[in-house]
Amino acid sequence: MSENVVYSINGPVITVKDTKSFAMLEMVFVGEKQLLGEVISIKSDFTTIQVYESTTGLKPGEPVYATGTPISVTLGPGILMNIFDGIERPLKQIAEKSGSFISAGSNVDPLDTERKWEVSLKVKVGDFLTPGQIYGVIPETLLIEHRLMVPPTLSGTVTEVAEDGVYTINDCVVKIKDSNDEVHELTLCQKWPIKIDRPIKKRLPISIPLITGQRVIDTMFPIAKGGTAAIPGGFGTGKTMTQHQLAKWCDADIIVYVGCGERGNEMTQVLEEFSELIDPKSGRPLMERTVLIANTSNMPVAAREASIYTGITLAEYYRDMGYHVALMADSTSRWAEALREISGRLEEMPAEEGFPAYLPSRISQFYERAGYVENLNLTEGSVSIIGAVSPQGADFSEPVTQNTKRFVRCFWALDKQLAYIRHYSAINWNDSYSEYVGDLSKWYNKNISPKFLLNRQEIKILLAEENKLMEIVKLIGSDVLPDDQKLVIEISKVIRVGFLQQNAFHVDDTYVPLTKQMKMMDVILYLNKKSKEYVLTGKSLNMLLGTGIFEKVTKMKYDVSNEKYEQLDDYFNLIDQAISKVH
Repeated sequence: MSENVVYSINGPVITVKDTKSFAMLEMVFVGEKQLLGEVISIKSDFTTIQVYESTTGLKPGEPVYATGTPISVTLGPGILMNIFDGIERPLKQIAEKSGSFISAGSNVDPLDTERKWEVSLKVKVGDFLTPGQIYGVIPETLLIEHRLMVPPTLSGTVTEVAEDGVYTINDCVVKIKDSNDEVHELTLCQKWPIKIDRPIKKRLPISIPLITGQRVIDTMFPIAKGGTAAIPGGFGTGKTMTQHQLAKWCDADIIVYVGCGERGNEMTQVLEEFSELIDPKSGRPLMERTVLIANTSNMPVAAREASIYTGITLAEYYRDMGYHVALMADSTSRWAEALREISGRLEEMPAEEGFPAYLPSRISQFYERAGYVENLNLTEGSVSIIGAVSPQGADFSEPVTQNTKRFVRCFWALDKQLAYIRHYSAINWNDSYSEYVGDLSKWYNKNISPKFLLNRQEIKILLAEENKLMEIVKLIGSDVLPDDQKLVIEISKVIRVGFLQQNAFHVDDTYVPLTKQMKMMDVILYLNKKSKEYVLTGKSLNMLLGTGIFEKVTKMKYDVSNEKYEQLDDYFNLIDQAISKVH
């Protein structure tokens, strides 16, 4: 390692004078405590480094060590069920070593180097291995098989294979010789730079929905596997709760949850809840297919930026094995604030609201790492990114929300008014949209029903009509409306309360399969059709409302279990009977 010295210190930004020892984006160690840092600017006289740890106590004249490598993460078995900070340091091991707070220069191995793993090798001497090829498997948890892959930059002929058995992550299990006759050892782990996408064979068209069991998402504003979504919302609108529901119920194989700059007590709650959650599909703890990255607001600001890249790199690694991964980033606004703070310390020219001019390109680089792909080993996998945005004062016109909107194709706008009246998920159906509906139409037509998207469209039209009518009602009251317009308001209320609103604590309503969602739409639209026919005969809508059929349909989400959703067919007869009574 070459040695230089600290010249100036400005928070997490330090400079080294008159040196040509460093490369751009190189990882360095700063000071006697060997704080982790990254080179972010090189000029003829000064090299600028951002430090990912607290620089309290650091003095000019302390040494700076070059490493010759970019900031990288260690990828191998033991990632799942773990909790890391923004630069992949395991928080449990750090807590054992230094207590509640991370002490500066806590260099702990990211993965347990002493734990032994049961390895089954899939190659033999003489095999030619290509980049990404699977050469062994490990039961990482009871839910997930870890597949050992040849690093993307390596290929060669197998010269030596160990026997199946137990090994630590640094043990050599396969040796290969490349075209230059150089021998490489393959262990149970590999390193990868966090700011470089892991290579793929090709991107595939997006055509399969990421099913979440949340009706407002699956039916109204679906996200695809390999897609991107933003959840913007002010304080208290339920961003974290929505992401919890998605993490628990979406049909991804693996969940990567990045808590980026959130409050410490909120992050503690997330960690405690995740460790207690049971995976509904397997009955096993959800942590067995989850990795958490915790980077609270009192941790060094620069590490916030790294946490997003660490999370996406871990997600890409499991995608390369052939898994579907969902990454939850909570929240990208805190990440953008970290960019703004670092940019200010570098005295860069600020753009809108003080954010750096490169904010849009950084946001796009992050979201563009999502996708449904064919991997180097010819398996298929995906990374779906769901990023929460926390605009100050719930102002969606601020730069982070607006730039995020440019690069995501699914926008779930949370509404303070809906949250206030306890309507969860508080996704506003007038402000939200999904551009994936066209991509997913074939899947819905084939796997659910050709009527699914027609029903969705009809419901959207009714809600849009209600929105217009409510403007009139606010001005002159509902009494002056004719019965056919009152019916639109009543049916929309059934849609809002009986369909879009969901109870996360109710056994049958916390997750709803698409087949039941489809049948519920059928019932609501049948009620609308029959009620419209009834009103057109000149009869009073109030008499029909008095039968209680609207309340009965609203409560069907609780009264009919997910396993016996065929019972919803009985509601067609109930609607007919209610209307025949008042004829």
